[in-house]
Amino acid sequence: MIRLSMYLLGVALLLELPTACTSSKTVVATQVSLPKQQDVLALITQVNDHWQASHPAQVRSFWDEAAYQTGNMAAYEVTKNEKYRQYAEDWAVHNQWKGATSDDKAAWKYKYGETPDYVLFGDWQICFQTYIDLYKLKPEPQRIARAREVMEYEMSTDRNDYWWWADGLYMVMPVMTKLYGVTKNPQYLTKLHDYFAYANSIMHDPETGLYYRDSKYVYPQHKSVNGQKDFWARGDGWVLAGLAKVLHDLPADAPHRGEYLSKYQRLAAAIKKAQQPEGYWTRSLLDPQHAPGPETSGTAFYTFGLLWGINHGVLDKKEYWPTVQKSWQYLTTTALQPDGTVGYVQPIGEKAIPGQVVGKNSTANFGVGAFLLAASEMYRYLADH
Repeated sequence: MIRLSMYLLGVALLLELPTACTSSKTVVATQVSLPKQQDVLALITQVNDHWQASHPAQVRSFWDEAAYQTGNMAAYEVTKNEKYRQYAEDWAVHNQWKGATSDDKAAWKYKYGETPDYVLFGDWQICFQTYIDLYKLKPEPQRIARAREVMEYEMSTDRNDYWWWADGLYMVMPVMTKLYGVTKNPQYLTKLHDYFAYANSIMHDPETGLYYRDSKYVYPQHKSVNGQKDFWARGDGWVLAGLAKVLHDLPADAPHRGEYLSKYQRLAAAIKKAQQPEGYWTRSLLDPQHAPGPETSGTAFYTFGLLWGINHGVLDKKEYWPTVQKSWQYLTTTALQPDGTVGYVQPIGEKAIPGQVVGKNSTANFGVGAFLLAASEMYRYLADH
């Protein structure tokens, strides 16, 4: 019954297409009402309960687990289900409110690494987002002590090249704005811009408004199988979602807010153009044949990011809502499996891989997190409709 209700939820949203975007054969469908918020809550609960039932909270604080927790906290915010908050807190306590655990600052590194000395690597810093959110619920200083120690040490250095891959913009940009929110230390916003400027200098493509995953994939050094620019869907998903989170927390009068907004809106427009008719985005955004077929993590991050823009009045609803309707239909009727599994998630990687099989049983923690972000933002949309 839950699966059926979720199917009807997706269908109802799809059918509520604005009249200007429908053919004469489907105009009658515009009279179908939007689903109720409790239907979306049921979906969030189904997906998150299914994940937590078979995945203990006592796991490391690396990026994939931490990305799931950002979705889990979004689910908590809209459901107020204390079980979700407790799951996040159990995870934080298990990791001692830390990312990478080395205390020897002289040995701290920031390129790629999974060992305790890569404290300055963004994949070990995304956990701070959830720690800060938990701190705001219960402001005990130890909850953000390590986050402040790490980020304030990082800001004391003369380096600005910490965000050298697209994923890092989701991992760490929101940490900077969240810590600004609780400390009011303006250095967080200054360094946010410095690091973002460096990231743009090596990954942003001015022609399309999209982001390469990192400097290895910049055209024409790297090309898709058909000789095109190769933009990885999840990579640009990280960026769009990260910018949405930054704009959400950034003060209205913050320096450079206009730049973040401009990059966000340009990226949103490029992503909108790359959507497939079935509602998903392929792993290589501009070359669907490079790695054809649906992919959920990028699609869910886009759905979240675009819905956030609609909800906050920075994306035109008439222009972007049809895009969201199609992606929501895909997420709720294709990606979501009957038992609550979120399928079609490309495994951990950094690029679209020709021939890689991504099917209904392909799931991952970060993909579930992205799905929960999208569903939670849909819940907020429905509050006004």
